[in-house]
Amino acid sequence: MSATYPDWTVEGRDWPNRAASAFVRSDGYDWHVQDMRRDAPVCLLIHGTGAATHSWRDLMPILARDWHVIAMDLPGHGFTRTASARPVSLPGMAGAIGSLLQTLEVTPDLIVGHSAGAAIGAEFVLQRDGDTPLVGLNPALLPFPGPAARLFPQLAKLMFVNPFASRIFARMLRNPGEVERFLRRATGSRIDRAGRRHYQALLGRAGHCDGALRMMAGWDLEALQAALPGLRANVLLLHGEEDRAIPRSAVRRAADLIPSADMRALSGLGHLAHEEAPDQVAEIIAHFAAAPDAANTTGETA
Repeated sequence: MSATYPDWTVEGRDWPNRAASAFVRSDGYDWHVQDMRRDAPVCLLIHGTGAATHSWRDLMPILARDWHVIAMDLPGHGFTRTASARPVSLPGMAGAIGSLLQTLEVTPDLIVGHSAGAAIGAEFVLQRDGDTPLVGLNPALLPFPGPAARLFPQLAKLMFVNPFASRIFARMLRNPGEVERFLRRATGSRIDRAGRRHYQALLGRAGHCDGALRMMAGWDLEALQAALPGLRANVLLLHGEEDRAIPRSAVRRAADLIPSADMRALSGLGHLAHEEAPDQVAEIIAHFAAAPDAANTTGETA
């Protein structure tokens, strides 16, 4: 394996919840999957752009007290690989996860997605015309406002075709303290040392950065925005008030488009709210799962 990618024998040696990890071949991908508890309803966790299963390191064991919890590294992220370069679209990503779940012989009873992972979760439900309840953590469901809606994907494409972009970015983030500063600027979150260490291990590898750029370059949220009014699932959207990545207004607009959606603000938390306050987020998810059609029983909606 190229040294530009995270290596399970190196970065994976102390990977969070390593005992739950396995590698599964499906749909042309070698997936890194984490699986906890098997005699309960299935909760599927989908991380966001640039992250991996380490993002669920504290939330996943809490949810596993009541759920059969499954998480995976998205294609090009963490330790999930493909034999050849493939375009990564939102529908394609959701379809690939569907194939993985078929291989695992499970069907989700609840989906929890963070940032872009919430968009993948929504697309997954829409593709199946289903009603699986969905929790979006600081969800990235709508295009950036104005000209940025087209500018950001184009910039990602330009960076992706530049063979040096990922290497330069990864090299920059290897500098002492740079990942902590980057996360603070980009997310508004303050996460623990273990979390920062795993982000540094991933973002310091050009292959992981390339996977994130590939995903951003293939992203089209305009089509998802048009489809959201047809989403039949009960949805709870959580937004950290300190989030510097996703504005509250965008989450509010997304909630207004989805027929059965509620929104709740998380005071004092940023874009990585589930890493900052896993117990709080787990409690909200538990309340929603118990009564998904009454999401605002979890507290005051935004």
